[in-house]
Amino acid sequence: MVARAIHTAEAPEAIGPYSQAVVMDGWLYTAGQIGLVSGTGELVSPEVGEQAEQVFRNLAGVLAAAGGGFRNVVKATVYLVDMNDFDTVNAIYGRQFEQPYPARSTVAVAGLPKGARIEVDLVARLP
Repeated sequence: MVARAIHTAEAPEAIGPYSQAVVMDGWLYTAGQIGLVSGTGELVSPEVGEQAEQVFRNLAGVLAAAGGGFRNVVKATVYLVDMNDFDTVNAIYGRQFEQPYPARSTVAVAGLPKGARIEVDLVARLP
């Protein structure tokens, strides 16, 4: 099996030596997305809700570039700098998915790149 890198202008460029996502054997593994605006490489806002909305716009672009969408996601991992942001992020997260919801882990972290407050990565089975 050969991995195929996914790249789209609908999500920010990688800020390190990694791909926005990789497809292998019909499975898509995304890199973590933070609330960077594609084209500027800057955080959309210091506010966690606006960052979360941008994260899901970025992930939607990556999923679409791979031929999928949120309906194909089977696992999500959410990284939060402050667990007090959980309710805000959970409400935004919940608008992205329909039942059956993907499995999810939410992890508190000490910090994220560029001072982001949220990062999300996904695993999806492509059609």
